[in-house]
Amino acid sequence: MEILLAGPDDTRRFAWTIAPLLRQGDVLALVGPLGAGKTLLVEALFHALGVQDYVRSPSFTLINEYSARIPLYHMDLYRLRSPEDLEDIGFEEYFLLGGIVAVEWADRAHGSLPQEHILIELELVQGDEMARKARIGGAGARAQEFIAEVKRVWRSLQ
Repeated sequence: MEILLAGPDDTRRFAWTIAPLLRQGDVLALVGPLGAGKTLLVEALFHALGVQDYVRSPSFTLINEYSARIPLYHMDLYRLRSPEDLEDIGFEEYFLLGGIVAVEWADRAHGSLPQEHILIELELVQGDEMARKARIGGAGARAQEFIAEVKRVWRSLQ
């Protein structure tokens, strides 16, 4: 599924639209170049899920944890140096905590994502510095169910 996001407000609206569709245990794998809106999406998503705190990119800490009605974990693998770094931060353990995990730069996870995950690829749109394309995919039955729910809800808003 592909959605055109005309700018930051559309990205926030998209996050607020998909937030109620997420469940405890969901893993969001976010992929895209620098400036594609991965952190903006997570920030809006976590606010929609009840985070009152400032949501910031965990670029240097690699993982930030937030309290909401469901525990939320925000990972940023941009500065990952090697697959061993994933072990050092307890990467796979976070998937067992029963929260929602958002992983920026998920393509750097070196095959360590859970088999069931939702993939959101953000792409810059040529010729429009504000617009982005969001492609939703993933692996497993939960991802397919999520995509169907997003299609249904997103179409009803258009």
